[in-house]
Amino acid sequence: MPIRVAIVSPEQEVWSGEADMVVARTTDGDLGVLPGHVPLLGVLAPGGTVRVKTGGREISAAVDGGFISVTRQGVSILAETATLTG
Repeated sequence: MPIRVAIVSPEQEVWSGEADMVVARTTDGDLGVLPGHVPLLGVLAPGGTVRVKTGGREISAAVDGGFISVTRQGVSILAETATLTG
């Protein structure tokens, strides 16, 4: 069962959809999130990357600052700046 993911910045929603896995760089290190992950709130590392794996594709976004929130409803990346890179 996929997880719902949204990557947003103050200016816009950068990407949203369903994913099989999310990997984000936090101030504590890389964090991998799979369906059923326990709820958490993490601080995104400055100049980090978020990778979203969905099907056979991988979507990457450069993010700078902000938070990752994992709930039962999904994963929210709330970044100060976010730009799709691939």
